[in-house]
Amino acid sequence: MSDVPGAPADLLRSLTRAERLLSRRLGAVLADDALSIEAWRVLCLLADGQGHPMSEVSAEASLPPGTLTKLVDQLVDRNLVFRRIDPVDRRRIRAYLTARGRREHARLDERVRASIAELGITEMGVAETSEPGMPPAANLVRQLDDLIGRLDPARQRVHADAAGPHR
Repeated sequence: MSDVPGAPADLLRSLTRAERLLSRRLGAVLADDALSIEAWRVLCLLADGQGHPMSEVSAEASLPPGTLTKLVDQLVDRNLVFRRIDPVDRRRIRAYLTARGRREHARLDERVRASIAELGITEMGVAETSEPGMPPAANLVRQLDDLIGRLDPARQRVHADAAGPHR
């Protein structure tokens, strides 16, 4: 790619390759339950129990609205997700995990975490930018979230509003 280590092209190539390989690995874990990576993303977002507008789910799952609707329909058919009209803004639909969806998410989350743990991410050396006591994998996620926030300021605003102050 580049003669200069750490060049922007190297960052893009490395992030793309890591995402593809991790998706392939987790896809294999989820395949036993006939669940796609996209469906897993939806379940993970909804696992906070707050319910989310479909437009937010679409953005977070990186799916166009029509594709998300079909996916959520499948999750509803499997009794993992349900939809309700937003009580504050009746024009919006919010998605939630069912009790079965919460159980399935918890069970699959253990399997996904075990698969990631096999990669040794939790054993990586702590970077200079890490926070004291923060596991290396959590630090990596925080650094990637910070990068995403800088690349997509609208997303950063949405998450700051929903989660309160960052860090």
